[in-house]
Amino acid sequence: MIKERIRGEALLTKLTSAEDAAKLIKDGDTVATSGFTPSGYPKAVPLALADRAKNGEKIEITLITGASVGPELDGILAECGVVKRRFPYQTNSSMRNAINSGDIKYADMHLSHVPQYIDYGFFGDIDVAIVEAIAINEDGGIVPSTSVGVSPQAVRNAKKVIVEINTSQSMHLEGIHDIYMTEKPPFRQPIPITHSGDRVGTTYIPCDPDKIVAIVETDITDKVRPLGAIDEDSKMISQHIIKFFENEVAAGRLPENLLPLQSGVGSVANAVLGGLVDSRFTDLTCYTEVIQDSMFDLIDAGKVTVASGTSFTPSEEGLKRLNDNMEHYAKYCVLRPMEISNNPEVARRLGVISMNTAIEVDIYGHVNSTNIMGSRMMNGLGGSGDYTRNAYISIFTTVSTAKNGDISSIVPMASHVDHTEHDVQVIVTEQGLADLRGKSPRERARAIIENCAHPDYRAELLDYLERAEQTPFKHESHLMDEALSWHARFLATGTMKK
Repeated sequence: MIKERIRGEALLTKLTSAEDAAKLIKDGDTVATSGFTPSGYPKAVPLALADRAKNGEKIEITLITGASVGPELDGILAECGVVKRRFPYQTNSSMRNAINSGDIKYADMHLSHVPQYIDYGFFGDIDVAIVEAIAINEDGGIVPSTSVGVSPQAVRNAKKVIVEINTSQSMHLEGIHDIYMTEKPPFRQPIPITHSGDRVGTTYIPCDPDKIVAIVETDITDKVRPLGAIDEDSKMISQHIIKFFENEVAAGRLPENLLPLQSGVGSVANAVLGGLVDSRFTDLTCYTEVIQDSMFDLIDAGKVTVASGTSFTPSEEGLKRLNDNMEHYAKYCVLRPMEISNNPEVARRLGVISMNTAIEVDIYGHVNSTNIMGSRMMNGLGGSGDYTRNAYISIFTTVSTAKNGDISSIVPMASHVDHTEHDVQVIVTEQGLADLRGKSPRERARAIIENCAHPDYRAELLDYLERAEQTPFKHESHLMDEALSWHARFLATGTMKK
């Protein structure tokens, strides 16, 4: 019954249709929503907003979310021309195409910065917040669904709040959230988290009930993305990392149960974390942003004691598994605002081991994780930088080639740099692992070429390095006329191979 989810007679009077709720959004508004990779995002109201545009009404908005969201939000609004400015991360093909064509103005951002931008007013006024929830308490407290993201800051700063009560989301989610928000400087206090499982906030997002202008009932499910099968390359990458962990434990640089693990989103990241299921490591903890299928495997194998994130990000099969066993997984999981899950202060304090995915890595250790050939935005930076710079150990993974071997993921100079050599400690491909800690640039280059590059490109990379070292400058040497020639070669011929 809806009264179990909307807990108060005054709130029940605000129950309305998605169409009427969408009318509360005006042309030129800045709209902040729930949702994170794509879980827990509003669906019914954005679809109704798109219908207004399809019917010829001029409606353009700035859209702010936690991270990527589903087709009912990013997809349909991009296709209808409703979104004119987008922050901070996306994975939808329609949104991506509009960004790369220049139709949508997009700013890629560290995810931990987005909540602060909202609180500090750097985005301007937040006109409307749209939040998916499983329930609203009588005092207005909003109980989120499968993600938290920027929802607390959106609600706190919005002039108007629209809540979608999604009855397809399990009520066993209630109690899994830990909503803690920081104050603006100079009143900000240390975040009191010293262990991945610490709970320091409330199980709901505080909200003045008078700010809630509409409540919409819906049962549209999250349109989660499939995860690729764990292939041989991913298995090799995972094995290299596990061997590295074993050596770090033997050297006394990691405890027997490691330190809190962070893993990025996607198939390779899921496979890397999944490799720990058959490892000797137990009593693991995770302090990350996304909780994927492999985390459920680790929980079921008795390997993980707590997993902290800001969203559940399962595959289609994983979503069914999660919903069928939500009461079980809720005992091990905590969902926090991304201001906290991605917070540099907490990551540094806990000693997080970060594991994220690269598009390409250059021989000196600079990482491109966003732009194909330096010019085409893929998804965005996401939370990788939040963890990388503040990690106890920072790891980047990539398969050594792409496009059936026509592209080398190890290049002389990255076409775009998201993570500098100063932050990147370990590079791993299916070929091997390069530990860059304490190495000079020329030492890093040899370690990456010898351990991580594909054999088809290794000799040419080494030749480039040796010729670059003949220049007068011996620290980090480049042949600038050749540095990006690999990318130009691919664009001209469809392959980086000579």
